[in-house]
Amino acid sequence: MRIKTVTSISCLLVTLGVAAYLESPYSFWNKNYAYSADQPVMAQPVEVEQSSDVPELEEKLEKTERVDGYIVETYEEYEVYKDKDGNVIKSEPTGKTDSIRYWDYKKKDR
Repeated sequence: MRIKTVTSISCLLVTLGVAAYLESPYSFWNKNYAYSADQPVMAQPVEVEQSSDVPELEEKLEKTERVDGYIVETYEEYEVYKDKDGNVIKSEPTGKTDSIRYWDYKKKDR
């Protein structure tokens, strides 16, 4: 019984060791492939210019109204084009609207 257990554990360890070696970058199967860990990495800062062709999406408050004790705010989405200095070149509505509704705590219903 003891020999069976020792043999089974030894076979398992040898199998795991061979599998780990074959999966490593040092095995003879992987010797023709370059790995990123083998080569030094040099990071260089790059300046990225913002393109004025890509719009930013902003939501602007369109209206606020009171409905059944709630305050309802309606926002409309705009495509905003800016130049390199951050000045707005043009602003176009997308037609998408969002509403936020919250309870008016200042209202006195007694």
